[in-house]
Amino acid sequence: MSQEQDKIFFRNFSLVLAFIAAIMLAFYFTAKLVTGKKELHGVIKPAINNSIELVSGDLINGKNLSQPCAVCHSTDGNSVNPIWPKIAGQHAAYILKQLNNFKDGDRVNAQMTGMVASLSEQDMTDLALYFENQKNNLGFAEPDLVSLGQKIYRAGDSETGIAACMACHGPAGSGNPGAMYPSLRGQHAEYTAIQLKMFKTGERNNDDNAVMRSIASRMTDSQIKAVSEYIQGLRLR
Repeated sequence: MSQEQDKIFFRNFSLVLAFIAAIMLAFYFTAKLVTGKKELHGVIKPAINNSIELVSGDLINGKNLSQPCAVCHSTDGNSVNPIWPKIAGQHAAYILKQLNNFKDGDRVNAQMTGMVASLSEQDMTDLALYFENQKNNLGFAEPDLVSLGQKIYRAGDSETGIAACMACHGPAGSGNPGAMYPSLRGQHAEYTAIQLKMFKTGERNNDDNAVMRSIASRMTDSQIKAVSEYIQGLRLR
């Protein structure tokens, strides 16, 4: 091979190497860009769920959408039938979670699954905020069950490992919206008892970390009835 041919060969070889290096760099930066977008999406998604969806709700749209809900929950969220929950004054974040759970199948109820099927995330947010802004009519406890119900609610039962309800739901049953613990005060005793029994059997299982299933599994039917009555009579002092 002549000297001139050597020069041509090495020049072409250098061009090939440069071309390969350019392709590798292009793949590298493209991968970084895609990964960066995924990481950014993962960071901003919780912020959207926790703030924008709840803060930017439309109460008028929520009221309009609530008309079908009134059949069971009444127009202001204070249901008359004690097997259906009062949702007036309930934390919007908790209502939104339950609506999503019904829609996703994480909480099973044929009626509610059908009701939420056509609702968008914004619709559910508007509904949640509408009902949060309604006033709970509260209720009264059966006097004979107050003593046992109060004991379970405020102190639990150390012998059987039942945690005090107020540890999560507060002394007056106000709940904790940040932790998705619902407000309980004034809730129908019958509805509360039904839900506790469903947690106990595992029929309802959309509680984070199985907290409610763990507690309810240790409760007797008499304890469930008593604490449900006590919750019905709870109110802000």
